[in-house]
Order: sequence, then C-alpha cells, then structure tokens
Amino acid sequence: NEWLADRPEFDRILERMREANRLPVVRDFPGWKNERREWFLAAESAREENWTLPGGTHLRVVAQPLPEGGLLTIFEDLTEQVQLASARDTLLRVRTATFDNLFEGLGVFSADGRLQLWNNRFKQAWGFDDAFITGHPRVDALAKEAAGKLAKPGRAALIGDLVRAATVERQQRGGSIDFADGRIFEVAAVPLPDGNALFTMLDISDRRRIENALRERNDALEAADRIKTAFVASMSYELRTPLTSIKGFAEMLYNGYAGALPETAVEYSGAILESVGRLGDLVDDVLDLTRDGGALAREAVDLELVAGAAVENVQPSIKTKKIELAVEIQGSAGSIQGDPRRIRQIVENLLRHAVSGTGEGGRVLLHIDGSDTRARIVVSDDGPGMAEAMAAKAFDRFAQAGISRNGERALQLGLPLAKQFVEAHRGTIELVSEPGQGTMVVAELPRA
Repeated sequence: NEWLADRPEFDRILERMREANRLPVVRDFPGWKNERREWFLAAESAREENWTLPGGTHLRVVAQPLPEGGLLTIFEDLTEQVQLASARDTLLRVRTATFDNLFEGLGVFSADGRLQLWNNRFKQAWGFDDAFITGHPRVDALAKEAAGKLAKPGRAALIGDLVRAATVERQQRGGSIDFADGRIFEVAAVPLPDGNALFTMLDISDRRRIENALRERNDALEAADRIKTAFVASMSYELRTPLTSIKGFAEMLYNGYAGALPETAVEYSGAILESVGRLGDLVDDVLDLTRDGGALAREAVDLELVAGAAVENVQPSIKTKKIELAVEIQGSAGSIQGDPRRIRQIVENLLRHAVSGTGEGGRVLLHIDGSDTRARIVVSDDGPGMAEAMAAKAFDRFAQAGISRNGERALQLGLPLAKQFVEAHRGTIELVSEPGQGTMVVAELPRA
C-alpha cells in the first residue's frame, strides 16, 4: 500500500508484477510491455486479455481508457472456473471415448423419438451411412431403414416399440433381433431420468452358436446313450436263451436224467450250474442298469425279513471264503415303504461287495437301525480297503472292471446298482474306505 501511495508509473507496476510472478512468462518483455502501454492510446473501447501466470493462476484482464486520460484496469481471477471447465472437458472426453469404445451399441432417443446420441458400435451394427445418422432420424425412419438388414424385416417394428415403451410408458423392455447376415443382437430400451431413452444392442451371435452346438452335442449324446441302452438290453435278452438251454441240460446231467454219472462229472455239472447262475445274475444286473431303476412297487417292507433273505443269498460265497458275518438288526429298524425286491437287492449287493473285497477268514458286519423318518443300512468289512481315487469311482458304472480272486462279479456292478436303487427310493448312499482299514458303506432310506 505504501508503494502504491507513491503513485508509481504504469511501467513500474508491470515490472513489480513481473518480479512477483503475476505476469505471463514472455520472451520479449520490453516489447510486451510497450504493447500494453498502447492501451492508453487505444481509440476503441476496452481491451480484454486472459493471462496464465507461472503458478497456474488464470486472470482475466480488462483495460478501459478513460476520457479524461488514464487507464482503468480490472483483474479477475478465473482460476477456479478454468479448472472446473478443464475437469468438465476431460470428463466429457473420457465419457465420449468410453461411449464410443463400448462393446455394446448405444443410442439415445429423445422424448419425441429422435436419435440424439450414438456410439460407433451402434452405427457399425446397423451399417448406417453418415448422412443418414447425422440427420438425427426419428425412430420410425430408423426402423424403416433398418428393416432391409434384418432376417425378418417386420421385426424392425420392435425398435419403435421399445423406444416408445421407454419414453412414453417409462418402462424397460427388451427382445432380440436376427440380422440377415446371421448376427443376433439382444436389444433393450431403458428410460432415462431426463425423459429420453437409452437403446442398447449386444451381439450374442457367438453365444448363440455355442449354445446351439452344445444343444446339438447333447442331443447326439442322448441319442447315443439310447442306442447303447437299447443294444445292451437287446444283447442281455439274447443271452437268456442260450443260458436257459445250458442251465436246463446241466440240470438234467446233474440230476441223472441222462443216466448215472461219475462223481467227477456230477461235480463238473454242479460247477456249470453255479457259473450259469452267476452269469444269469450278471445279465439281470446289466438289465437293471439299463432300466435306471424302473418302476417301483410301493408297500410296507420289513427290513429284518429283507436282510435275512439277502444274507441267505450270499451264504454260499461267505462259506466258500470262510468269512465271519455278523448281523445286527436293531429294534429301531422297523419297516419302510418301498419295493421289497429292490431293497433286498440293495442289501445283497452291499454284502456281495464286502465279501468280494474281504480276504479268506475276514469279517463282515451288517447293521440296520433307524429313526422316526429314516432307516439306515450299514455294511462294513475288514478287507484291505480302497485308495482314495478308487473310492471316488466306486459308484460309477463299469469303473472297476476286473475279476476278483474267486471269479465273482467280474464287472463289479454291485455298488452302482445299490446306488441306483437307493436313489430310486429317494435315499442316499455313502462309501468310506482307507487302505488297510477296510470299507464301510452307509445307505439311508426314507420311511415313506
């Protein structure tokens, strides 16, 4: 203030401002200063300039010559406005770049149906020329232009319907459009807060092709599975005829209808009958697998009686291997609603699996108990157990192909069959096994 009180000259003020970094940085300061001195002699009205100072400050400078001589200079700090404008411009550029590079095609329609904004993807999807789209066509004109590019030209009316739903009814709606060149787009119109509508287009051609390919592959697999099932069933039925003949002639020889046989021949015919029986059981198992459980009878099944029948059927194998079988039927076992034959097969298959996996002189336990809602069947053995990888595949069909030491269950269908019958009764089955620790299978069946 003291310095200004001395009423310094204009040149001294500019020099003082330069020292304080309050002037723009210029190469020829004397020349620049002389140009500003001419403001005093300007015939026209006020001069206006924008100065950018070294610290980033933006000043608006207005110099007005006075009639009586002198100069009125006004300095206005525009730094905040310039920064806001710069931020806005940056935001607009980012938004425009984002808008133009989106994978989706986007178009903004005003309340009167005119196309106001669009991105490159929208223009490329429709193939509109610049002259047409820059004319901001109404949605009806746009739909008419687009009709010729669609597989079904009448489908172009969907564009207008969606835009009107968003602008007039303020509802979001969508659909799909198939182009004549094979492209498929999902389209939708979304109402915007300002009364406009955002029209979106998403190319789903690749997704649709993949879906169709997967659907065709699934249909082919299902057809192949039906053919396989029919073939296995047919072959199983065809095997019954020779098996029946073999069994019949073997029984005649064993019972002496063809005359007395030496003791060795009687033993051989008995072995034939035993093998025919095992082969017949195997054929039945294969047929059961191809039927996926089949229709189930629904009646009260006494689990103690069913378990007794299953144990009786497995007794020959138990005696051959000298296995100790412990049977524990708790009073809570009771009865369930189900198919007596299938439930017997569940217990029998679990017992056969345990017997086949247990060495000579081993031990097998059959335990049955239950609660008010479910019955539980547990079969465990002290055999060598199963590795984790093998246990994970225990219920897979034909996953354990191989012949056990006594030749029984060459295809190991017992567990897959047990699982199939348990699940047909809406039950669950689980196997727990560790190498050297034996194996335990637990099946739970609902009471009703």
